[in-house]
Amino acid sequence: MKTMGLLGGMSQTATAEYYRLINERVNQRLGGWNSAEMIISSVNFARIEHCVRNGLWHEGAAYLAAKAQGLERAGADFILCASNTMHRVSDEFMRGLRIPLLHIVDPTGQAIHAQGLTKVGLLGTRPVMASSYLSARYAEKFGIETLVPDADEQVAVDRIIFDELVHRVLRPESKRVYLEIIDRLRARGAQGLILGCTEIFLLVSQSDRPDFPMFDTTTLHVDAAVAMAFEESAS
Repeated sequence: MKTMGLLGGMSQTATAEYYRLINERVNQRLGGWNSAEMIISSVNFARIEHCVRNGLWHEGAAYLAAKAQGLERAGADFILCASNTMHRVSDEFMRGLRIPLLHIVDPTGQAIHAQGLTKVGLLGTRPVMASSYLSARYAEKFGIETLVPDADEQVAVDRIIFDELVHRVLRPESKRVYLEIIDRLRARGAQGLILGCTEIFLLVSQSDRPDFPMFDTTTLHVDAAVAMAFEESAS
């Protein structure tokens, strides 16, 4: 089993889910008392939130680069970043490293492509929805067009993530807001939905809209990481 290097703390809630899910999957494979070989570098989320809110991407990249370098020195065989948002600076924080990054878009893009879908909705933080750094990768690597909520809806989605989900606050009224936005994306032609923030799956899941495919970046990333640890194809 390869050793995973997890860039975490973005948020602690998402990182705890990554740790739980990865270890559950490894134990399901190997049984007994087996768990994952994993090194976690958990950052101070306040610093990340400050960089995201103020567009200080280079500062955030430098902060994560030091952490990624530490993971490599500690013996990680590959890195995964438990945040869709901070993949915006993944090229910067991985620069100079010898170990690879398991990019969060790729297992999700593979799953969407496998279902034959070409146009999907995308929910996430405002940088994820308003910028092209993830949607461009979906388009260029997998031929997938992404639809995002309108500007006011993006504000609502982002507020719920930062004010509630990162603190594991799960409110029924916020779930209703998300589902209404999801329904409007579907009405605009979305064939499915990317849960493009690593906490959203705690609030909204496939069971909420059984006939509308949902692609949870957290669990898909976890599955791909476990496959990579066992030197299997992520698909």
